[in-house]
Amino acid sequence: MKSAVETLNPTRVRLTVEVPFEELKPSLDAAYKKINQQVTVPGFRKGKVPARVIDQRFGRGAVLEEAVNDALPKLYQDAVNEGEINPLGQPEVDITELKDNEVLAFTAEVDVRPEVEIPDYSGIEVTVDAVEVGEEAVDEAIEQLRERFATTKTVERAAAEGDVVKIDLEARVDGEVLEDGVAEGIDYVIGSGELLDGIDEAVTGLEAGGSATFTSELKGGSAAGREAEVKVTVNSVSARELPELDGDFAQLASEFDTVEELRADSRRRLEQTKKYDQATQAQEKVLDALLGLVEVPIPEKLLEDEINTRKHNLVNHQLSQLGMDLETYLKMQEKTEEEFEAELREQAEKGIRTQFVLDELVNKEKVNVNQEELTEHLVRRAQSSGMSPDQFAQAVVESGQVPVLVGEVARGKALAIVVEAATVTDTNGETVSLEDDEDESEGGETGETEAAAETAAESGEGPAEESAERDEKTEG
Repeated sequence: MKSAVETLNPTRVRLTVEVPFEELKPSLDAAYKKINQQVTVPGFRKGKVPARVIDQRFGRGAVLEEAVNDALPKLYQDAVNEGEINPLGQPEVDITELKDNEVLAFTAEVDVRPEVEIPDYSGIEVTVDAVEVGEEAVDEAIEQLRERFATTKTVERAAAEGDVVKIDLEARVDGEVLEDGVAEGIDYVIGSGELLDGIDEAVTGLEAGGSATFTSELKGGSAAGREAEVKVTVNSVSARELPELDGDFAQLASEFDTVEELRADSRRRLEQTKKYDQATQAQEKVLDALLGLVEVPIPEKLLEDEINTRKHNLVNHQLSQLGMDLETYLKMQEKTEEEFEAELREQAEKGIRTQFVLDELVNKEKVNVNQEELTEHLVRRAQSSGMSPDQFAQAVVESGQVPVLVGEVARGKALAIVVEAATVTDTNGETVSLEDDEDESEGGETGETEAAAETAAESGEGPAEESAERDEKTEG
């Protein structure tokens, strides 16, 4: 077999392949055998029809077509290996010549992973928010803790902000009660903003047994996005009582004996959270800076596939679970369809560029993933998916997605290398040591590496992951 590679543009090539006819013999034999099992010819037992009879009865062309279809995948893969290219997606194949007993020639155009030059990234400098925890933040944390231990007591008075009311709701659209527009016995904290717009004003001032009607746009269900007339009936009013902020509360809500110890622990936890947020912010900014240094051409077809995949997942999975369509979603987001499409394209482009750059960095830095790192990553992914680690691992193995998870960990480690080489300062001008954050984090160094991977993911991993899956299928 002879093959040649022609570069059409930085992300697309054309393979030209010429195959001597004798190399098709195994596929021709397989074609005759397959046709033999499918046809019945008088005078011959099934499966025992001679090749010359099949040619006479059904035509040599049918056999050749079957043989070529059987041979093409391997011939294409051999040409890919010979040309040392990294294809993305499926090729567009065109048979240019087929002469019986002489030659088969075809071309295959396919998108390829572009060559990416990783520049010196040691000069990257980014600024992140300083880790500052004021007294107000500690006060707020303690207050939230008191809220968790609050008790309620039924009162015989009008409802006011902060009270817990038990209510019934009935929503009507165009005068008709919605099938999914009736709810009974809902506990609602006035002022929490957790239900419908306008409900706080409607229930404030009502006593048990009172009702009011208000208009609100429904956020979910069969009439999501439509204006509804909602009747709310108050069944009971309860006042919330917060526990006294003293030693008894400290012992009830924590392992500490005094309020001072509780406040010190709250401050430490807030600082840890801010350090983690600071590290994540550093990773995001370093990634953006790295992408700004690299020219990455993107295959247009791959980009369109990524956009369509992202849009499909949003509409058919995320929004459908909320009983919402795209039009309603865009209205709630106050975006036009053009703005939405532009954002989608931008996110998909960044996702693909991120994967190409980090994958090249993995190769350049010879990043390896060990079993422990993969297992820790798998456990975290299982937690975020709501599955047990065993269930998630089984699903990953059965769907052939282990290489995808390995790629996620490797890209996270590659990004961590760039972050380590970068100069990170906070808004106070202080140098930020992310190594210290890694030591203090619950997950240690691997935990921070995982945060880096997820930062890259948030830049558009959905499409990038899909392309990784396609790479595995095409290259494998």
